[in-house]
Amino acid sequence: MPKRLFFTAVCLIVVWGCAHQDDVIILDQRLARMEKLGHELDRKTSKLEDDYDAMLAQDRRSSKALERDNAALQEEISKSDSKHEQENQKLRAQYAGINANIVELRDDLQAVRGNLDETSFTFNQRLDTNEQLGRNIQTKIEKMAQDLGKLETRVQYIEQYLNLKEETVGSRLPPETGGGEKKLSADDLYASSKQSFDQGDFETAGAGFAKIIKEFPKSQDADNAQFWIGEIYYREKWYEKAILEYQKVIENYPKGNKVPAALLKQGFAFLSLGDKANARLILKELAKKYPQTNEGKIAVQKLKEIP
Repeated sequence: MPKRLFFTAVCLIVVWGCAHQDDVIILDQRLARMEKLGHELDRKTSKLEDDYDAMLAQDRRSSKALERDNAALQEEISKSDSKHEQENQKLRAQYAGINANIVELRDDLQAVRGNLDETSFTFNQRLDTNEQLGRNIQTKIEKMAQDLGKLETRVQYIEQYLNLKEETVGSRLPPETGGGEKKLSADDLYASSKQSFDQGDFETAGAGFAKIIKEFPKSQDADNAQFWIGEIYYREKWYEKAILEYQKVIENYPKGNKVPAALLKQGFAFLSLGDKANARLILKELAKKYPQTNEGKIAVQKLKEIP
């Protein structure tokens, strides 16, 4: 019985040993395959890692290239923007200059139009004034001549001048003396005539002033002589005649220094005749053309007093 058990045990051990060895062989084979698969997996993993690293390197190179390209592009864009901004600034400056020139040209054109309108208005006004002045004077002279018999006060005043027989101041020249008397120069004759005027000797003064105009028409005293002739008539209250003589100063000596004074006294003469409309026209013209003169300032003040 014990022997049989021992033998059975031995058989079992032998059988077990044989079975275990086969398993080991199978396991070794499996391990060999597993190792082979592991090596193959490692090789593929390594290849994948190499490929991944290569892809990363390529990506890095591509990224760097893209960054360089992007930087270059940004630089080009910046340069282009800067260039465009400079061109825009230049264009804006040019536009501003052109716009300023246009505004200046418009202002100049407006000023020229204003001056043209003013000149045209002044010319037409002066033309109308002169025409109206001539008509008014002619009308007044004709009316005065027609109404001499009716207006007693005017007749009494004009009778003082009946001895003149329609003569002007220029016709009151004293008779020529003998050839032995020395002929006075224009300056001496003017000084003598002005002295007579200041002394109230209007007849002698008027004759001297008229002689200056007749014999020395280009003299520097000719316009003054013509003005003082108007003054003689004004002081004698012959306002119609004074207006005509002042007008000769304005027309014959437009650049003379007596034009403002002649305009002022014309305005006063019209006021003395009661003709406020023509007085205003004359004084307005004086104030506009000669605002800086004493006569111009007097005209401005006088216009405020005329109702």
